[in-house]
Amino acid sequence: MTQHHLQGRDDTEVLWFQRRGFLQAAAAWTAAGSLAGAQAQSRGNIVELVGDATVNGQRLLPQQSLQTGDEIVTGPRSTLIFSIGNSAFHVRQNSSMMVERGAGINAVSLLRLLTGAVVSVWGKGNNRQIVTPTLTAGIRGTGVYTEIFASQGGRSYICNCYGVVDVAAGSSRETSETQYHQAFWADIQAGGEAALSAARAINHTDEELENLARLIGERTAWQISGKKGSKESVREYGG
Repeated sequence: MTQHHLQGRDDTEVLWFQRRGFLQAAAAWTAAGSLAGAQAQSRGNIVELVGDATVNGQRLLPQQSLQTGDEIVTGPRSTLIFSIGNSAFHVRQNSSMMVERGAGINAVSLLRLLTGAVVSVWGKGNNRQIVTPTLTAGIRGTGVYTEIFASQGGRSYICNCYGVVDVAAGSSRETSETQYHQAFWADIQAGGEAALSAARAINHTDEELENLARLIGERTAWQISGKKGSKESVREYGG
């Protein structure tokens, strides 16, 4: 188990992949094959739902399918794991997000996070973004952790766990290319404009990314290369 740093969250939220329920659900999902497109939609694309969640204001049921354009909200002590096309998502408790349509109904072009946190893994593709109230991230084939800290004035956090991500907040711009965790804060400055600063890797684990990648037939960069860097030496951390 990799070392992880928590800020405002507890172990149960980041160790979800150890739950027997998830292990059984993931095994069933893998046995059925990593299906995409209309096939995935026909069998349902929710891997696991724990607790309460809504889709477009209606209670979400485990046998339902989520589609691009849906607004997803999770309740306290709830968690939701699902895939759309070649993307997989773990939505943490007390989160609100939308997935917007790309080239087809089963392709996600944009993940709009309004509150809470989400771990996401994306297969190869272009013209896709993650947006929060204070940052925009253009992503390619990658794994990303995104969180909004309401208790800290709504500052946003994003970690490019592997791959290439173009991060912007106000006039701040960074192109992050890494095989092992490079993170940023996006804060509103005194003048009212958002700006980026370096961050440490918090509130997510390598194993989370590995389990999500497996659901869509992908592997993380460190699984492919067989080696990991240091979460503490990727950047001179701030925040």
